[in-house]
Amino acid sequence: MIFLPNIVVVIKMGFKSFVNTVDLAKKIMYYYVKSGSIAIDCTVGNGNDTILLSKLVGKKGKVYGFDIQPVALKITKEKLFKENLDKRVILINDGHENIDRYIFNEVDFIIYNLGYLPGGNKSIKTEIYSTLESIKKSLYLLRKNGLLLITCYTGHEGGLEEKEGVKDFLKELDQKEYSVLKFNFLNQKNNPPVLFGVEKL
Repeated sequence: MIFLPNIVVVIKMGFKSFVNTVDLAKKIMYYYVKSGSIAIDCTVGNGNDTILLSKLVGKKGKVYGFDIQPVALKITKEKLFKENLDKRVILINDGHENIDRYIFNEVDFIIYNLGYLPGGNKSIKTEIYSTLESIKKSLYLLRKNGLLLITCYTGHEGGLEEKEGVKDFLKELDQKEYSVLKFNFLNQKNNPPVLFGVEKL
């Protein structure tokens, strides 16, 4: 089991229970995001999290997706239309640091997958300063007991510095206001990603 305040994520122990941090993030999403939830995907990429969130929030929920690359939004929009999920999602072609220009109400769940678009231009990637600005604004938008997940990739140029910056920021959050956890694989090679989870108390 993984314990968060007011949340218990039960993971069946057995073969490949802990595959990677992306898989763990999905397990948490399945458990936490409910029909009617409002969620934000701050790094749409190829749309995998956006698609999953749009299914989990149901017809009464809403998903906002941010990406600076039009190609990422095009890919995601096509996937949404194919599965008839497009009416639940608002895609925004802007940096996630501008989240407060588009969203003004409290939200239930926010997710980040930092780094570059898989299969895309590796020189276009998230940067520590804009990422931290976005996280600060996301924490403000998060409702009480809302959940924020951040997956940091460290194998690309600037990735390690971004991960360390996120970690340093999160560990200074007031424990009376937020609970923060870090999940990473200690024995995996080739720069395994790190997952941070934040719950607003």
